[in-house]
Formats: sequence, C-alpha cells, structure tokens
Amino acid sequence: MERIAIISDVHGNITALNAVLDDIKKRGIKRIFCLGDNVIKCTHPDLVIDKLREVCEVILIGNSDYAICRPEVKDRKFWSREIIGEERANFIYNLPVSFEFYMSGHLIRLFHASPFHLDDIFNPMFSNEGTIFSGKEFKNPLYLFRNTEFIGKTDKDPIPDIVGYGHIHTPCLVRYKNKTLFNPGSVGIPVEMMNRDINDESNKFSTLASYIIIEGEYNNKELGSISFQFVRISYDMSKELEDIRASDMPNKEMVYRSLKGALPTIYSTN
Repeated sequence: MERIAIISDVHGNITALNAVLDDIKKRGIKRIFCLGDNVIKCTHPDLVIDKLREVCEVILIGNSDYAICRPEVKDRKFWSREIIGEERANFIYNLPVSFEFYMSGHLIRLFHASPFHLDDIFNPMFSNEGTIFSGKEFKNPLYLFRNTEFIGKTDKDPIPDIVGYGHIHTPCLVRYKNKTLFNPGSVGIPVEMMNRDINDESNKFSTLASYIIIEGEYNNKELGSISFQFVRISYDMSKELEDIRASDMPNKEMVYRSLKGALPTIYSTN
C-alpha cells in the first residue's frame, strides 16, 4: 500500500506550506501532487514555487497561476509576478492542466477546477447563486467526469472513477452514481463558507491548513482497497498576517481578513 499527499491552493503562504510538508514527511509519504494556485494572496509566492518544485512529483496549473503567469500579461505589473520573476512565471505557465493515475483499480483524474476551465466552481455544500461567482457555478457533479479537449481527452478515453480538484478552498468528499469526487481544501487560504465574523473564536478550527492523503496500490489496475484521509494542520498564522500587513501588495486587507477568519472572499471586505 502506498500513500499520496494531495495539496492545493497554497497561494503564496510559505509558512502553511512548510507546516504541511513537515507533517507529510513525518508520515513517511514520498509522493506529493499539487492541484495549482500557488501565487496571489499571500506574500511569498517565490518561496512557495521553489519549494513545490523541490518536493512535488506533480504540479498542475490553477486559475490564479494562469492569470498572472501567461506571457501576454508580462507588462501589466502584477505584484506576485514581479515577486516570482520571469523564470518561475514561465515554469508555472507551462504546467499541465490535468493528471491521472490508477490507485487500487480506480482511475483517478486531477485538475484545478474542472475538465472545462480553470475557474469553474462546484461546491456540493454551498451555493454561489446571487454572488459574483454564480456565472462560474455548476450543479451536476458528473460534469467533473467528462472527457474534454481542454484536458486533452476524447470520447475514446476512459472515464475516471474518482476526480480530485481544488479551487474552492473547502475540503469535501462526495459519492455520486458510483463515482467519487474529492477536494483537499486549501493549504494557504482555507475557507469556511458559513464564516462571517473575523473575531469569532470558533474560526480557529477552519483556518487550519488542509490536505488529503489517498492510500492504495499506486498504478495498479486491479480492484483493491482504497482510502481517503483529510488532514488539518495548525501553523504560525501570525507570521503570514504580519508579512501581509507589512507588504505593499494590493487588496491586502481583504487577504488579511480572509486568512485570519477563513472567510469567503465575498465577505472578507466587510
């Protein structure tokens, strides 16, 4: 049996990433896959990218990565892009959009948000209806299992049994019509959709960095045992909050509130 750690949405939070990687190492896990969005929001995207390149077997591109790393926006002076520099931006831009593998007979497909786009939203627990994100939301979980040109698949390719995605920053595990989908949550900017008050003491349980461990027979097509374990990790959030406040990055108050309270973006500016 082998365990794989799947992480996502680090968003420049090197302190949280290091805490998660320390936990992964203590568990003896050697294989780490990252579902993207490693830039924007927190202040150390350069350190995050360097660390992920060092430890991850697979890194996928996310919507935030694409937004600031694609070549045509080089001269738009994105704060994070100026921090990471052109070599890292080129590395991120050329990352794959999806990756798949067998685990105990299950075909598992990974991507950042969906097999159609980098910024679609599927959240089985909460609706974005009426928010600025409603146009990106879909309701049918089978949408995530489609073979599409975006991920380089055709109707002749096998349909995955399990799908893993990031983007929504909220961990979940769902079984639907003989399919399984999971979200590891966010390492760097966890979100609890019901959080509203940044001073609510109970928020401390949802601000913990999040990732998932899958255990099974890696690259084995024979049906066997498979399991999923969600992990939440505490870290020195005060360090990241201090760095945000001391920085000159735009929208830092929104990021500060979102990080401190695990607040959804739509509520972190109140």
